[in-house]
Amino acid sequence: MELKCQVQQYAWGKLGKVSAVAEFAANGRPDEFCIDGTAPYAELWMGTHPNGPSMLTGQDAPSLADHIAKNPSMLGEDSRKAFGDNLPFLFKVLSVNKALSIQAHPDKKHAEQLHASHPDIYKDDNHKPEMAIALTNFEALCGFRPLSQIQASVKSVPQLAEVIGSDDADKLLKATKANYTEALKAAFASLIQCPKAKLEKSLKSLEEELDKKTCTTSTERLFLRLTFEFPGDVGCFVIYFLNLITLKPGEAMFLGPNLPHAYLSGDCIECMACSDNVVRAGLTPKMIDVKTLCSMLIYECPDDDKVEEAFKFKPVNESDHCVLYDAPVPDFSVAQLKAKVDGKAVKFPARKSASIVIIVKALGGAYCAFKKGQNEPYVQEGKVKKGLVVFLQADDVLEMASDGKEEILAYQAFC
Repeated sequence: MELKCQVQQYAWGKLGKVSAVAEFAANGRPDEFCIDGTAPYAELWMGTHPNGPSMLTGQDAPSLADHIAKNPSMLGEDSRKAFGDNLPFLFKVLSVNKALSIQAHPDKKHAEQLHASHPDIYKDDNHKPEMAIALTNFEALCGFRPLSQIQASVKSVPQLAEVIGSDDADKLLKATKANYTEALKAAFASLIQCPKAKLEKSLKSLEEELDKKTCTTSTERLFLRLTFEFPGDVGCFVIYFLNLITLKPGEAMFLGPNLPHAYLSGDCIECMACSDNVVRAGLTPKMIDVKTLCSMLIYECPDDDKVEEAFKFKPVNESDHCVLYDAPVPDFSVAQLKAKVDGKAVKFPARKSASIVIIVKALGGAYCAFKKGQNEPYVQEGKVKKGLVVFLQADDVLEMASDGKEEILAYQAFC
């Protein structure tokens, strides 16, 4: 079942044909989607979320959500037991030109509490774990830096110490690996709550200082970029507390509850539980819920040589053709599927739940086929094309073969 998926044109998206989101949408439905070279294309939504529901293709075709509601058995028995008659994940492609807000997501219990007390702000009661897998070089902020790096920034950047305040800055500088948690929490809270006039003065001072330098660090270059994109925003200082991570294509991050993070640039595949619960910390004109944010974050600093180990997610090889990003939550996992250029058909593992597959690399001569169950005949065949999105019901078998010109690369989300 081929899907027609919604494109979200948020202001932070890449413009025109540079956006992978726009490219996939245009290739996937060339008769319906025309790229505006000056418009941002930020997200492609694949799933049943009411803010961007996918549709089946064809005249008068229903939405995927309506189709599942009429045929819930296609979700798979285990998925239905755990999550009811709903697709438990939202699958996306993101094309990031401008930084997204620094944020964290509550765990399930906390999400239920926030929704019950502030339903106008926290719209649902679900958690929002996320997996990001890079399609291009992808920059992000993730988790607190090693303590020594944060302390070095407080020492070397007087403007940062100013917005934290002398007392909390001194306590943070005196902290050790054995007792830093409370000092880090207090310093971060003081930064987030810094009075606006003081914050803007310190930001301007550091910006002028860095503009005069002929050689800058990656953090300093990011600071200058963000002060241009988000003038006067506390998030421009928050970056001195968080790790700057670069993912190469195929590398991933898993963003569990209470972990501060922000996407900065690049294209990625993203999968998450169906939720929109976000607690923001900066780089946003939207509300920052300071009390909730500061109480929920994970105040843990990795060792200096353990940053990548702490925040890059390691997939496992299911086979020569399938790499599994097995998220540590029941809501979703993601598999990377490859059919090499040798022309041989590759049969991929059947999943016990419904799944969504997007083709991110292919030339027009390749093909895919689907069948219900291992011993059944193939019921549908078609040419593979970049941007093709299909929905597979539980136990469907997917087979793909390249025509020898370019390998096929796809991603599959399932429960």
